[in-house]
Amino acid sequence: MIWNEHIECMSRDELREIQSKRLCETVERVYYNVPFYRKKMQELGLEPGDIKGIQDLSKLPFTTKQDLRDNYPFNLFAVPMSDVVRVHASSGTTGKPTVVGYTRRDLSSWSEVVARSLHCAGVAKNDRIQIAYGYGLFTGGLGIHYGAEKVGATVIPISGGNTKKQLNLMSDFESTVIACTPSYALYLAEAMEEQGIDPAKLKLKTGIFGAEPWTNNMRKQIEAKLHIKAMDIYGLSEVMGPGVACECSYQNGLHVAEDHFIPETISTDTLKNVDMGMEGELVFTTITKEALPILRYRTRDLTVLNYDKCECGRTMVRMQKCTGRSDDMLIIRGVNVFPSQIESVLLEMSETKPHYLLIVERHNNLDTLEIWVEVDEAFFSDEIRKLENLTKKITHEIQSTLGISVKVKLVEPKTIERSEGKAKRIIDRRKLV
Repeated sequence: MIWNEHIECMSRDELREIQSKRLCETVERVYYNVPFYRKKMQELGLEPGDIKGIQDLSKLPFTTKQDLRDNYPFNLFAVPMSDVVRVHASSGTTGKPTVVGYTRRDLSSWSEVVARSLHCAGVAKNDRIQIAYGYGLFTGGLGIHYGAEKVGATVIPISGGNTKKQLNLMSDFESTVIACTPSYALYLAEAMEEQGIDPAKLKLKTGIFGAEPWTNNMRKQIEAKLHIKAMDIYGLSEVMGPGVACECSYQNGLHVAEDHFIPETISTDTLKNVDMGMEGELVFTTITKEALPILRYRTRDLTVLNYDKCECGRTMVRMQKCTGRSDDMLIIRGVNVFPSQIESVLLEMSETKPHYLLIVERHNNLDTLEIWVEVDEAFFSDEIRKLENLTKKITHEIQSTLGISVKVKLVEPKTIERSEGKAKRIIDRRKLV
């Protein structure tokens, strides 16, 4: 199923021509309408005429989340507020939120790329999509909502939370698609089990999951527990919202809407582009946005770009599932640690639940990592020897993966707080010292 075959299957040469034209228009727009970018470009000795096409992309300055916060709330907008018909803001936990704006044309483009993404994931007009992403300033709910309506699917805009009602409507309304965070999908599966609901008897067939990093092992868990196909969708408010990229039925990378967003991967050390096929930090330049065009935005997400044509027929570049975020990365005694590495180990084990918590502390100038792991009810035992053996097994597997010593603490089922949004995986107490 391809929503816009002409665009999604065009040749790389045709696509580069479109990207080059739109990039030049965007650079001119920000230079003359956004003082922040004009100053950035002038500091580099750049004028709009120096950018001839996509080959000059690396000459342009980077943009960071801090830049958006420093220009809070509307100083990066390239149009007058009278042309801005909607604003969203990030759900950041520190500092000021990042604010994004949309013109009518921006909203139309957003609906188009989300419709393309949903169709890519197998959602069609006869589907009923239950949207359990949050509505409001968060872009997830409304972003998926308008794209689903453009596809023609029946939208059930329940928003996040209220798990009992989620399950009731899922059954009564015969939802065929669920859209939420992957951690909440597992939470729903857990709730179904508690309430004696057989997921096989529901009409659910597809899940559209994003807003947080998740591994292929977690995908397997979700698919097995909910009897669905779990599809990865990618987006971030600074670039647009959901719909920047999405998987197709082959689940071999997420197709990026390259006619709207130009992706790059860079080294976090040198800030230079990495070689094709190498992992790097994902960077996006928007080339159709009017209200908030953005140049070379450092997402902090780590991925690999694949320019080979997909088996589905689409020619747009694919990005691998993000392995983590460079700013979520923990450095423990000089070793880089990502929560996704630990999650992969735990999901390989039948004795553990996919719920864990990383607690980082500093004792006598030495960093320590303690990992709380929920044990499956079927394996939780009062026998100390069994728990000790399981602790040793998990500790060995995690230490082999990370290359550092860790302390593993087994906890009873339901001990770790559940989340109806993004799961909180890390408590870093070093920052409080």
